[in-house]
Amino acid sequence: MHDIKAIRENPEAFDAALARRGDAPVTGEILELDEARRGMINAAETAQAEQNKASKLVGAAKASGDEAEFERLRALVSEKKAEVAQMQAKAKELDAQLTDKLARIPNLPADDVPQGADENDNVEVNRWGDVPTLDFTAKEHFEIASVAASMDFETASKTSGARFVMLKGAVARIHRALAQFMVDTHVDDNGLTEYVTPVLVRDEAMYGTDKLPKFGDDSYQTTNGWWLIPTSEVTLTYSVSGDVLEESALPRRMTAHTLCFRSEAGSAGRDTSGMLRQHQFEKVEMVSITHPDTSDDEQKRMLRCAEDLLERLHVPYRTVLLCTGDMGFGAKRTYDIEAWLPGQNAYREISSVSTTGAFQARRMNARFKPADGGKPQFVHTLNGSGLAVGRCLIAVLENGQQADGSVKLPQVLAPYLGGKTVLGVDGALS
Repeated sequence: MHDIKAIRENPEAFDAALARRGDAPVTGEILELDEARRGMINAAETAQAEQNKASKLVGAAKASGDEAEFERLRALVSEKKAEVAQMQAKAKELDAQLTDKLARIPNLPADDVPQGADENDNVEVNRWGDVPTLDFTAKEHFEIASVAASMDFETASKTSGARFVMLKGAVARIHRALAQFMVDTHVDDNGLTEYVTPVLVRDEAMYGTDKLPKFGDDSYQTTNGWWLIPTSEVTLTYSVSGDVLEESALPRRMTAHTLCFRSEAGSAGRDTSGMLRQHQFEKVEMVSITHPDTSDDEQKRMLRCAEDLLERLHVPYRTVLLCTGDMGFGAKRTYDIEAWLPGQNAYREISSVSTTGAFQARRMNARFKPADGGKPQFVHTLNGSGLAVGRCLIAVLENGQQADGSVKLPQVLAPYLGGKTVLGVDGALS
């Protein structure tokens, strides 16, 4: 959500920032609506003052016995009362229209975000690990001999339809081990607090984290109105909605491992093979609630937390700074981490780490009280994947695949796998 005061003060700069995203100017329409709303509020206040003045005179006219004046004033009070009610209703309607329009405008990009139209204009800022040189043709995750029998798309399709998978046996255990490894690392080494959150939320939580009103089609809603979360960014971030935190309580760093749900609207025909793009998946999310002065440093910290996981897993990756045309709606700046997938001979996204500035906080009215006793200010909110569990499973399997169809697993997973580090061709761990 944007600050209408900032738009009033510098509409040209606001439109120029939107133009960097490829969006048309909006301030003309926004300011016209804002002026009408403020004019109606002023008119209602004027009519209210006239009503109050007439009300005071009614008693005096009655006491003096001036029946004609009494009736005139009583009629005037009634007339002004109706006017006030009508004007207040109109002001409320205009306010709702303005709020809705502001809620549909994307966040403004940070000054250091590169200009661009799509993913081809993203800027690589880091690369780690050597892409493996294989003396055999790399297979995609679902084609690897030791994996294929335990990654069951056919049964999942029978029960749920396309874009679902059933994992079983050792592959299911590796998937679980990855999630445990991620959460333990975030808690033990990165100082995040672990949460277990609901996966069903109300409209307010989706709205506060900028998933509504514009992107309702991207998520699932139950018949009684709950939404299935697209990630625990929603629950973790919204946990501070309406709060006024002490400055000393910042930053608040949180992590959660949850099921996530996305309709994948608009992705028909994309990544239909394997488990790269699913309607239901698991993710370990990182969320930070910070002081505005430290949010940029916090984003870099969160990015390192996610990159470090891949380094511990020995998965080659590259990090890119998204251009203005490829950023998400609520993001002010986003870094994507792309893991190397030998089966696709390409880097594919495994994490996004974004700062929204005060964009979400303003929608949620989440603030902090400065230590010096000044006026409460909006916090900054950040979120990042740390990591997408299913995509991490794909990366581990494909990068560890051997010519005989077995998979060498990262040593850091051994404590979660009973000390075993190989997925044999027979689908068993050893």
